[in-house]
Amino acid sequence: MQPTVRQARADDYEDVVAFAEKVWADRPETVDYIPDVFREWVESDGPTQHTVVVEADGAAAGLCQAVFLTESEAWFQGIRVDPAYRGEGFGLRMVDRLMDWAREQGATVGRNMVFSWNDAGLGQSIAAGFDPLAEFRWAHPEPGGSGKTPPEELVVESDPAAAWSYWTGSDARTALSGLALDPTQAWALSELTHERLDTLADEQAVFSVKGDGTRGMAARVRETVDPTAEESLAEYAVGAWKDRDAAAALFEAIRVDAADLGVDGTRVLIPETPRHAAEAAAVRASLADWPDFVLSVDLT
Repeated sequence: MQPTVRQARADDYEDVVAFAEKVWADRPETVDYIPDVFREWVESDGPTQHTVVVEADGAAAGLCQAVFLTESEAWFQGIRVDPAYRGEGFGLRMVDRLMDWAREQGATVGRNMVFSWNDAGLGQSIAAGFDPLAEFRWAHPEPGGSGKTPPEELVVESDPAAAWSYWTGSDARTALSGLALDPTQAWALSELTHERLDTLADEQAVFSVKGDGTRGMAARVRETVDPTAEESLAEYAVGAWKDRDAAAALFEAIRVDAADLGVDGTRVLIPETPRHAAEAAAVRASLADWPDFVLSVDLT
């Protein structure tokens, strides 16, 4: 039977779970989220979201989803192919179908995220037409924990206008190509706009570090639960700062904020640059073991 790309169905669940468990069998520490979200993906598909499988030999043998983050930004995620069919081009077939769908729906740019250790995923993304765009890492300041004591002259306020002003001229924005953690999708990045920052200030929290001008910013995007660690998290769309002192003030504010929320942990998206990684480590905001890569494709 020729492989066929089609709309994912609820009755594909067993097939999808079976091959998803094999994809990263050589990395037992990596827990795949697909079994937890597949049914919800299928049920919520519609004009702004499309989930497909590739069917081969009478069973689903691959999975991928595209979802609109804004009217023009599409995010491609969850791409998995049964290891038994690697090298058959199944991933490219699914991505090609989803790119066509995204264009038809009005997307002008598509992006995805790949773990830096995922050689196969990186190669497949390049083959599908994506280009490297940005690199980030998660920082994990402990709620209520102790970090580097910030200078007394630095204060942190809820001032979205100042935060936006700092973000627009920051090297963090340049390094991240203007992207930050999306408020609607757990593992997606989209453009951080002035309007979105104002909304986060109203609905979540925005921080600006002040002292001889604005020297840093961050924005909380949501509270969630990490299914791999079974702990509650406060997630912050981005953290950006001028120097180590500003980083100390910013991460201290995040520690206090997370403690007030009563969560178990935090996840702060920061640029993967030598300065940002080193200064985050210097103020005792522990870092993820690896960076993540964002890739982009022009859909016009």
